[in-house]
Amino acid sequence: MSTVTDIAATTTTTHYRRPGWVTRNVMNRLVARLTRMGVSVWGSRVLEVRGRRSGEPRRVPVNLLDVDGTRYLVSARGEGEWVRNVRAADGHLDLLLGRRREHAVATELADADKVPVLRAYLLRWKAEVGAFFDGVDGTSTDDEIAAIAHRHPVFALSAPEAV
Repeated sequence: MSTVTDIAATTTTTHYRRPGWVTRNVMNRLVARLTRMGVSVWGSRVLEVRGRRSGEPRRVPVNLLDVDGTRYLVSARGEGEWVRNVRAADGHLDLLLGRRREHAVATELADADKVPVLRAYLLRWKAEVGAFFDGVDGTSTDDEIAAIAHRHPVFALSAPEAV
């Protein structure tokens, strides 16, 4: 039985791996709590974005990656709720760390531009997220990373006034 869940009934190109009970109810809550207290766990932040249906703020812990001075958010699990909410919010989001709130605008990268970012992400967090990349890791070839890039949305972050 596959752990990949198709979230769009009409297409097979959408990729998403749902978090298990331990991830959802223990790990995400623990990391989110620590991050809200101001303790960044390996670059963690709490992403806050307006829910596309409810309009209410939605929060999820994320890994904030810096590559050559540009910050990125990578969805290791694929096209989950936070990805769809960021798209619906035209990229407008907040990153929380303790009492600090940072407004940002996320711009989604094309698949062809994801390879160096995915490589850096896998080199940094492979132990945490490697299972979601089908055997591809930070030492894989560019072609191997490019072959799975379409399954993992990547967003470059900028300040709202810079957009």
